[in-house]
Amino acid sequence: MATVHDILSYSLFSIGGTPVDVATILTAVVVGLVSLWLSRIAERAAASFLRREGVRDEGSIGATARLAHYIVLGVGLAVAVHTLGINLTALFTAGAIFAIALGFAMQNITENFVSGLILLIERTIKPGDILEVEGRMVKVTSLGMRSTVARTWDADDLIIPNSILIASTVKNFTLRDRLHRIRCLVGVSYDSDMVRVREVLEKAAEDLEWRDQELGPTVLMKQFGSSSVDFDVSVWVDDPFTRSVGQSHLNSAVWFALKEAGITIAYPQLDLHLDKKVVEAMKAGES
Repeated sequence: MATVHDILSYSLFSIGGTPVDVATILTAVVVGLVSLWLSRIAERAAASFLRREGVRDEGSIGATARLAHYIVLGVGLAVAVHTLGINLTALFTAGAIFAIALGFAMQNITENFVSGLILLIERTIKPGDILEVEGRMVKVTSLGMRSTVARTWDADDLIIPNSILIASTVKNFTLRDRLHRIRCLVGVSYDSDMVRVREVLEKAAEDLEWRDQELGPTVLMKQFGSSSVDFDVSVWVDDPFTRSVGQSHLNSAVWFALKEAGITIAYPQLDLHLDKKVVEAMKAGES
């Protein structure tokens, strides 16, 4: 009568000259099941860690947790395959050749996927951040493994390939804080009282209730233009995404403040001087 040892040591087949018995098959199955169990634990642990670190986007959390699951599962399956006696070196060599061929065929997808991993690891761009990408201001709504979804001020949703966020220069208005400066450039007549102009501009900027109250406004005499003395009036806001509205309010405040104070906002002028002989000739021609 066959014993348990005889059953477990019974050779089923051979792989590359290495016999595979029942015990080997059972060991590989157990390793695979344990790997699956550990990968689920790693997935939940990664999700919990990201939530504790303040990540709020469930898409980013799910993608990162899933990646941890695949990594642990892949290592476990590699151990299970090695247990069966399969030469992993030859398998990896064939896999590498296949991966290179697949990489050329799916170059853009691979590039975006790797870029997504870099964004998730570096955390330089997060959901809720306000960016300027290719000259357009957007707010990030979700960060995926292949692309990032962002919304414009006109409520249009943009699907941005992650490779663009990695390869190009991106301005992140909220990387360290949400403070953003908006400014108004205005030119006044050279006949104006410049001390009075500064006082009016400072008062107009200080009276804006929606500006950041901890950082005061700044009024600078920028330059002496061809037709005006140019001033730069700037205030701070804590929501860069609404800067267009703030810009409009600041311009309106400066306009009405100068108008009420009787200060002329200069516009381009051209003085034409005619030669005396030309003027006399013109008068003689009219007569």
